[in-house]
Amino acid sequence: MVSNAFFRSIKIHTTCFFLSTQFVISSTNSINAKVFVVPLLLLATLMAAVSAESQDYYNLLKVSRDATTREIRQAFKKLALTMHPDKNPGDASAHEKFLQVNRAYEVLKDEDLRKKYDKYGEKGLDEQQQGGRYESWNFYRYDFGIYDDDLEIITLDSGDFEAAVNSGEIWFINFYFPRCSHCHTLAPTWREFAKEMDGVIRIGAVNCGDNNHLCRSKGINSYPSLFVYRAGQDGLVKVGWMDCASQEHLCDSFQVIIETRPTLDSSYSNIHAVVTSCSQRKLAHHRWLVSFTFGDRSPASNEYKKLQAFLRNDHIQVGRVDCTADSKLCQSLYIHNPCVAVFKGLGIHDFEIHHGKDVLYNIVGFARDSVRAHVTTLRPDNFPSDRKEPWLVDFFAPWCPPCRALLPELRKASIQLAGQMKFGTLDCTIHQNLCSTYNIQAYPTTVIFNGSSVHEYEGQHSADGILEFIQDLVNPSMVVLDPSSFSERVKGRAEGQIWAVDFYAPWCGPCQALLPEWRRMARLLSGQILVGSVDCQRFQSFCQGQNVRAYPEIRLYPGNTRQSYNGWNRDAQSLRSWALSSLPRASVDLTPESFRSLVLSGQDHWVLDFYAPWCGPCQHFAPEFEILARNLKGKVRAGKVDCQAHHQTCQSAGITAYPTVRFYPYLGTRRHEHSGEHINSRDADVIADIVRQRLQQLSPRLHSKDY
Repeated sequence: MVSNAFFRSIKIHTTCFFLSTQFVISSTNSINAKVFVVPLLLLATLMAAVSAESQDYYNLLKVSRDATTREIRQAFKKLALTMHPDKNPGDASAHEKFLQVNRAYEVLKDEDLRKKYDKYGEKGLDEQQQGGRYESWNFYRYDFGIYDDDLEIITLDSGDFEAAVNSGEIWFINFYFPRCSHCHTLAPTWREFAKEMDGVIRIGAVNCGDNNHLCRSKGINSYPSLFVYRAGQDGLVKVGWMDCASQEHLCDSFQVIIETRPTLDSSYSNIHAVVTSCSQRKLAHHRWLVSFTFGDRSPASNEYKKLQAFLRNDHIQVGRVDCTADSKLCQSLYIHNPCVAVFKGLGIHDFEIHHGKDVLYNIVGFARDSVRAHVTTLRPDNFPSDRKEPWLVDFFAPWCPPCRALLPELRKASIQLAGQMKFGTLDCTIHQNLCSTYNIQAYPTTVIFNGSSVHEYEGQHSADGILEFIQDLVNPSMVVLDPSSFSERVKGRAEGQIWAVDFYAPWCGPCQALLPEWRRMARLLSGQILVGSVDCQRFQSFCQGQNVRAYPEIRLYPGNTRQSYNGWNRDAQSLRSWALSSLPRASVDLTPESFRSLVLSGQDHWVLDFYAPWCGPCQHFAPEFEILARNLKGKVRAGKVDCQAHHQTCQSAGITAYPTVRFYPYLGTRRHEHSGEHINSRDADVIADIVRQRLQQLSPRLHSKDY
């Protein structure tokens, strides 16, 4: 088998290439010889180079596959201080070695890239975007991850920030940037402050170098920035203490229970009694956060004592089950290790297990989100095998960081789709047989079961991405093509019909990045151009027969010709503009003479786009105006006026900004330059609706005129 480095050696920029004449890439990612024309010596050399280059990223950083982002940063820093070329000036290979380590770090610290790597290996990544540059040795020694080694300071990342600040605890957070000198000056004081406030409030830090999007979303524009977060708190409180041994009556007045011995059981409502006596009725009418233990005392037990107070306003009761005493219950729920679960008040079998950090703020955030969401933990007895209803099932492993990052997004999506689709998670470390049945090979793997149809989600780890994907399944705007349907629908297309087709491979990183944009483009082109895709891993011979030599290969089929997309940008808007450029113009270019004769003196309704060729927004609006022209065809004529070439005409019409959209209705008399009605929108559908409403308002007046 040729390893992933083989694909590195033949990949250029953001396109995945393959060798079609020497090898056949199989669905199992191995390579089978087709025409053995490569000299044995050359092949042996290739194999040796491949073996030397391909290394496991986790092994390179010396971390486990379930390492947290903080652990990955710490491991990389340790290696950077010893392997950096600045520290090894006599080693000619130091640069290449450190590039490998740096690339491993850049991939594993990013949740989306890490998931792609776990699923597809190196061939699922865009080779040109990670790890190509690195900092000086001094940066890693003095600037990198300022607070990663401080126990009292909790370094928050984008994956756990919201859960932390919305937990109800008071957080004081330092947003810093590694290269900021003032941030380094503050660091010793921040550390001392964290030690002083340990156990009183939470002290946190956010590295804006690694979490740029998070910092921008919070309005951070200078460093260091210090913010206090106290969700659900009206203000800081005064703190006092009472000695209940000497002031028992005073403690009784505050309903303080004096415990004779501190136990974990006494800090919880004991759900075991609830389960055995009236389980179905109790759990069907109350929401519970339950800690499942196995006879030991959890290190977080002191933290757990605060849960009842934090969750009281959410009407979530807190309980504990000792699985050594009630093994039958725990086994029926497939709970084999200590965990925390939320029962949502719908019965004992409707619950969700927490897989985040075992800290108070994370558990509180999970409990609040879980009771509002509609995600349930699946087991063999409730897995949707009959598929009578649409289900989204997330196959995951608790040790997998991208899996844990996806779970909150699933909860958000489940709220948006309540009543339309059910959501469930299946732990593949417990239910290996069930996961094997569905050929789950990487985590997380998210699958939509809709009747007899099964669709794997390949988009971003976000609620919006999931919702867009489901929207496409319910109302598909993109056609999944196979050789037969391609021949019938694309090759045999009707006259005037145009197709845009994406030839891709599932393992190809640029293909994965293109997929959500391609679906979005398909929705934007609905009714204008047909959009499809072909899986070239599944239909390899067919793609080779179509002379597809790289992935993704984006083609347009207008008339009897074929065009390939060679643009740099692969976002939905750029692709749509390219596709629409193949359509015949629906609007006309107006000169000063035709503007006067056709618009001002003519008897048609007109909608006009006043633009300048150098204007970026005008260029962006141009394909939208063409869609508008087609939408209004037969009712309103569409024209464009170049205000750079015809400055006087635009000035006479009162045009002061580009693009400007004006509607010129014909009311039975000659119009004037200023008679156009301004429309403040650049959306074709919105403009079309405004024009139609305006025509409807003018209808009685128009019918009363004798043209």
